Amino acid sequence: MNQQRRILLKHSAIFGLMASVGLISHAQAAEWNKSAFDGKSLDEVFKVLNTGAPEKSAAITFNAPDIAENGAVVPISISSNLKVEQIAILVDKNPNTLAALFFLPSGTESFVTSRIKMAQTSNVYALVKSEGKWFMVVKEIKVTLGGCGG
Repeated sequence: MNQQRRILLKHSAIFGLMASVGLISHAQAAEWNKSAFDGKSLDEVFKVLNTGAPEKSAAITFNAPDIAENGAVVPISISSNLKVEQIAILVDKNPNTLAALFFLPSGTESFVTSRIKMAQTSNVYALVKSEGKWFMVVKEIKVTLGGCGG
């Protein structure tokens, strides 16, 4: 089966299931930003997300291991004291740079936790959108065993 078709079917099933149980609305599922997730570089993803040049910010807390023994499951968490609208996780050297994109409704605690895949040692970017501006924190994570193909 064509790899892109398989990925599309997988994402469609996931979004359909999330919409059917009320985790996301049908409108949110339809707004999935495929072009951002297809980005192969930081610049491509920044352009699609319309981030401009995100400012580095001390208002973002980014917790991740310095060394990940297995790149297939790298635990991370991001929080901020800003009024957060979106949080994005980018992995510079992954085949697809954007690893995750979260939309936080107004009044929601500005905190996400996830596990990402990393192909190799790379800089990982935590981007936070607050009041229309993007801010970021960068951390290098060393991977001893790769988690996603090239």
